[in-house]
Amino acid sequence: MIDAIQSIGAFSAMKKTEGAELNASTALLTPHAGAAAPQSQSFAEVLGNMTTDAIHSMKSAEGISLQAIRGEANTREVVDAVMTAEQSLQTAIAIRDKVVTAYLEIARMQI
Repeated sequence: MIDAIQSIGAFSAMKKTEGAELNASTALLTPHAGAAAPQSQSFAEVLGNMTTDAIHSMKSAEGISLQAIRGEANTREVVDAVMTAEQSLQTAIAIRDKVVTAYLEIARMQI
């Protein structure tokens, strides 16, 4: 982890190396530092990706639950997977409710 400093020369070399690492890390943290512009996605693509992720987390939780029944997974892994799947499902339900509410409001608008 932290190496002992053997001499003053090693200390100055270590400072130069840390400065180079600091400059490289700050370059990564600054916005627009050579990063490509993010690609825009349509609303349908975003909802499709979220749905796919929710389905994947539920299938994963089901698989880990089956592993636990066979004695291959511990309880903590099962609880983590099930909680993640439940959170994904609750998020999907909330988004569905908001989309339906928005659709109904648009349908009620007078033209």
